Amino acid sequence: MALDKCGRVCKYTLIIFNLIFALVGFAFLGLGLWLRFSDGTRGIFETEALNSSAFVMAVTVLIALGSVMLIVVVFGEYGACNEKRCALLVFSVLLFILTVAVVAVGVVGSSNKDRQNIVEFYTSLYTLYVAGGGTDRVFDVILTFIHSMLHCCGVTGVPLVELAKETCPAPDGFFEQIKMDSCPDAILSVFDSISQLMLGIFIGTGVLLFTALVCSIILIRKLRLSNLPAQCIILTQSAPVLANPQHGFIATSYPYPVVSTSYPVPTQSSPVVSTPLPVANIPLA
Repeated sequence: MALDKCGRVCKYTLIIFNLIFALVGFAFLGLGLWLRFSDGTRGIFETEALNSSAFVMAVTVLIALGSVMLIVVVFGEYGACNEKRCALLVFSVLLFILTVAVVAVGVVGSSNKDRQNIVEFYTSLYTLYVAGGGTDRVFDVILTFIHSMLHCCGVTGVPLVELAKETCPAPDGFFEQIKMDSCPDAILSVFDSISQLMLGIFIGTGVLLFTALVCSIILIRKLRLSNLPAQCIILTQSAPVLANPQHGFIATSYPYPVVSTSYPVPTQSSPVVSTPLPVANIPLA
């Protein structure tokens, strides 16, 4: 039995969703692997003092999240394309766990504690750079990138006395030659401005995942109904309405594809059901 209109809509919705989900998963996994093994950031993971930093945790989450998303896509795409209920059940369970995890990460990521962790990560990078005399190329590249992106200068913001002034961007105007924004303050300001946006993105992603979960559950139910054995109703006539009283039929339901019965009815008594025959034999009045 084929899927009805609702089942087909859910099927193709899941196929399109999984294709988009696969692209996002590859993006997360690729970005996480690039940040983990690129020459500019590899030194962070090799420095023991930064093993528990917010940056390391964020990269680890990206790699893990991208891998899990691709695993979920495999089950979802296979189950939707081939209409396999077992694969869709696994997909639904994994998708539910991923939905809860995405919303939880969004809530935790927008908290004040996570904001302080980012500031501590920058402070650790700055301290290691200054302690090494500014000779570590990895920390030099990372600090230069952060200072240019946030347009800030070290922990003081004063280029004349800043210990890491080689990594500071060029000042815009006369006043910035004397005082620029300090990077801890710039990080807090940027985090406060985008924290609500980040929370909205994570919650919106959770809603999309929940919608796909609902479609998966509906498709599982439709597949279960379509796999039930079909029943055929046999049309019969009782003896009083027949023009020829030698034949009679009875209406019943059997789990067979096509069934009909034909038997003699000697009197007006109740008919007797004979063995089902594969060919219909309905006499005309």
